[in-house]
Amino acid sequence: MTVRTCVGRVALVTGASRGIGQGLAVRLAAEGALVAAVGRTAKPGDGSYAGSLAETVDMAAAAGGQAVAVVADIGTAHERRRAVHEAEKHFGRPVTLLVNNAAAPRAFDLRFDGMEEDAFRAAIEVNVWAAWDLARLVIPGMLGDGAGWILNVSSAQATPRVGPPYSGISSGGACLYGGTKAMIDRVTSGAAMDLHGCGIAVNSLAPEAAVVTPHAVSAADLPPDKIEPMETFVSAALALLTGDPGTLTGRIAYSLSLVKELSVEVRSLDGRTLVEGWQPTEIDAKRLLTRS
Repeated sequence: MTVRTCVGRVALVTGASRGIGQGLAVRLAAEGALVAAVGRTAKPGDGSYAGSLAETVDMAAAAGGQAVAVVADIGTAHERRRAVHEAEKHFGRPVTLLVNNAAAPRAFDLRFDGMEEDAFRAAIEVNVWAAWDLARLVIPGMLGDGAGWILNVSSAQATPRVGPPYSGISSGGACLYGGTKAMIDRVTSGAAMDLHGCGIAVNSLAPEAAVVTPHAVSAADLPPDKIEPMETFVSAALALLTGDPGTLTGRIAYSLSLVKELSVEVRSLDGRTLVEGWQPTEIDAKRLLTRS
């Protein structure tokens, strides 16, 4: 795999105040990217969960990198345009790394026969259209620069429910969340085809197991064999954000599987140390998922 550098590239990461988005923002900054951390929670205590953009910026600085907080609700078109404008104005160059991580509330409690229109429309707007719209906003800059990388964060919930019997699934049918993630996977592969040859990679990455975040913990009781550290997902994401756009594109990938396939070094969020027990040769193949 041909590896590109992200040093000096402007990265826009949505949902960067906590969880996966925060981890991605910190690691990209540690690798030399100029990170625009986008989210709604500006400072500690502003949100329902732990984490804030202020903390993300501080973590990026501690990792030796640069990040700026961009407080924006990507569920609205003018806020998306403003986020891109602020990122490019602050760093003085176009966004060439886009990570679509933010997601609407998962609403696992809403069954198919009890779905509310407001929840449905919010999920489509944030999980699908916002990612598409942000890509449209930054692609001209990527084309002008000659290269770009778009990463859509997906989920194993995108895979179909198989049964009957249907058992052991704490999130139920997950029609809304899983349906939007299935759509973003399909959009990813189509966009990769449409943009192939332009120097722009478009990929989708889902955690192989649950990445432990405050939101994930609140949504489900997670046994040890169903979780993975933040660092495996982030390291896999970095591989997709630095790969050759001519060949590493159109992938609908899982984190641990990609780590093993590409022999990705799994490093701490500051990039300074290897994470023991989670290197490619150390990951148990039984943990890997197979997409049908």
